[in-house]
Amino acid sequence: MKTYPGSEIRNVAVVGHAHSGKTSLIASLLYAARMTATQGLVSAGSAVTAYDEEEIARSTTMQNAVAFAEWHGVKVNLIDTPGFHMFSHEARAAMQVAESALLVVNAQSGVEAVTERAWRYAEEFNLPRIIVLNQMDSPRAGGGSGLSALMEDLHDRWGRTCVPVQLPITGPEGFHGVVDLVTMQAFTYPASGSDGHGTIGEIPMGLLAQARTAHEALVELVAEGKDELLEEFFEIGTIPEQHLITALHEAIREDRIFPVLFASGLASVATDHLLDFLRVYAPAATERVAFAASVVTGSLTPREAVLASISMDRTTGDSGEFSHSGSDSASESGGNPPPAYSAPEHGPNGNTVESGLVMRAVSDDEPVALFVYKTMTDPFAGRISFFKVVSGVVRTELTVENYSRRVPERLSHLSVMQGRKAIEVKELRAGDLGAVAKLRETLTGDTLGQKGAELCVEPVAMPEPNMTYAIEPKTRADEDRLAAALHKIIEEDQMVRFFRDPETHEFLVAGAGQQHIETVVARLRRRYHTEVTLKAPKVPYRETIRVRAEAQGRHKKQSGGHGQFGDCRVRIEPLSRGSGFQFSSEIYGGAIPRQYVPAVEKGILETALRGYLAGYPVVDFRATVYDGSYHDVDSNELSFKIAGRLAFRKAMELAKPCLLEPIMHVTVEGPDELAGALMGDLNTRRGRLLGMNARGRISVIEAEIPMAEMLNYGPALTSITQGRGSFHMEIKGYEIVPPAVAEKILATAKQPAGEDED
Repeated sequence: MKTYPGSEIRNVAVVGHAHSGKTSLIASLLYAARMTATQGLVSAGSAVTAYDEEEIARSTTMQNAVAFAEWHGVKVNLIDTPGFHMFSHEARAAMQVAESALLVVNAQSGVEAVTERAWRYAEEFNLPRIIVLNQMDSPRAGGGSGLSALMEDLHDRWGRTCVPVQLPITGPEGFHGVVDLVTMQAFTYPASGSDGHGTIGEIPMGLLAQARTAHEALVELVAEGKDELLEEFFEIGTIPEQHLITALHEAIREDRIFPVLFASGLASVATDHLLDFLRVYAPAATERVAFAASVVTGSLTPREAVLASISMDRTTGDSGEFSHSGSDSASESGGNPPPAYSAPEHGPNGNTVESGLVMRAVSDDEPVALFVYKTMTDPFAGRISFFKVVSGVVRTELTVENYSRRVPERLSHLSVMQGRKAIEVKELRAGDLGAVAKLRETLTGDTLGQKGAELCVEPVAMPEPNMTYAIEPKTRADEDRLAAALHKIIEEDQMVRFFRDPETHEFLVAGAGQQHIETVVARLRRRYHTEVTLKAPKVPYRETIRVRAEAQGRHKKQSGGHGQFGDCRVRIEPLSRGSGFQFSSEIYGGAIPRQYVPAVEKGILETALRGYLAGYPVVDFRATVYDGSYHDVDSNELSFKIAGRLAFRKAMELAKPCLLEPIMHVTVEGPDELAGALMGDLNTRRGRLLGMNARGRISVIEAEIPMAEMLNYGPALTSITQGRGSFHMEIKGYEIVPPAVAEKILATAKQPAGEDED
């Protein structure tokens, strides 16, 4: 196929709410461009960008997919993105390698939850937005209130710069064309059997007056902010067509205007005109401003360690602290979102970064640099790495340096992806999207390029998972395959986490939601023949004491020859929350030899870790050994270790032990009108509300809630807000469990196994 320069490439992220028709619209665009012999259908599993077996089975997009259309000398790369809220991080990641976002709105339903979210993501990247009101052929287009109500809603949400550049043509046969408000021409399509190609003609008389009014409004808006255009407009009362085309292109590129178009993906109406619009008005790959990248130095983590770091990016840290988020982006969880190709303070995978930035333009004349934005595992081709050519010209069989891992990689069999199908090419120029199979070490987020011209492109930060399950293999064979299979899935899907909880000793898998985790389980079964079961994870409760207590531990055993003897007196007393375990000795006069005191501490600590009430670790107490006795022959370390165990258990009986539960600091964001319902739900979860703030139309609620009450909060929040809410939580500390709740926990908890101290 033809090699396209960056000036003839349009990289477009197709985003919007679920069931707005994104995948069908892309299939129609490909059909109109004659990239496919027939129009693909989601319902038939033949849509080009819906090829994953789970996506076909569930009739929904769950991961990004790439296709391209060659149209009148321009290559349009289309990135299909998920529309369900739990997969919206994929849409955000796709925007990093695009120059514009095609925001698809269901004309029947109007602006929905993920539509708003996608708009916010595009704002983070300063990405031009083109709005398409899709499914215009539906009798319910306009939501029963007419298109004027839809436009009013767009203006109310995003301002008057959302302006129609088309008018829909409807009649008894339904939606069958559009009026181009720039050229003032009509494009009409047959009522049935459209192939996506319209007929150019005169504007229908019934729409002529409306079209003239809308044209004047468009011209006025384009002229705003440009003195030369305003002068021309006031002088002759309009802007010549060619000047208007150039000015509209600039206004879209500079985010001064967000054009609104009309189409029907399933009926293939106005799809050729949409391709024309993208060709003329969407920013080219080379029109992207020079981006900032950091220079990377130092040795890098090998692939095995990287995979381990991915799987250990866990909700429970080594210190037992818990951090968890159900938000959709770094910005929604309190962080600052990275702009497109921003410079990080630290490189990915723990690399150090030199001070200063490298400004790299999207140009063929710059050194070769590639950014890997997606990884896919194919049963035949193996791992396929999707990349954007940041700069330079990439040719097949080129050897490049993986800056993120300090290893060379050979780019054999360069391809462009048409859904799942790889089409080999000889070279790709700056700004294009491509793919290559079987790179040895490269993973999503890596930067590759010419040795000696290192830079680091910071990948989009993934949100923390909002649902975690304990995972158990069904058989020993499944157990042997599980870790390797999950690591392959993690390479492909960065939202999946797999780790072992050091306190509950369970293996946990975390994801964006229940459907996401169910998909992971289905892929384990279908691709890797690994059967697993899921269950709710355990809450890492702890135990502590409330009063001071003293006890004696005496161990004596005689069995002929040398016996065993150890005797110690131990005092335990409560400490403040978070103090952990402290040990001290007040032995004077040699009541216990110095070398045996550490054995007493070890016995107490080992017993405390196994718990007293229900097997949870005992924390926040000080143990002091203050007296004891020993035998010159029979005393040894083991004897005093057992004596320490006995003393600790007896002291616990007197120290009023109780359960502690982790308390989370929770931040919930949701629509203003649902704030009452959200606060009511948090109250039912034993939550303490700390306050509420407003952020535009969004209410931000802060509360402290026990972790046990938050395990199923993700689905509940989705249900309450219809997918428009998000949450973030992190551990605040531990508090005593109320008696009524503690009784239920103790009734179901497994008691620690007894030991034979004799």
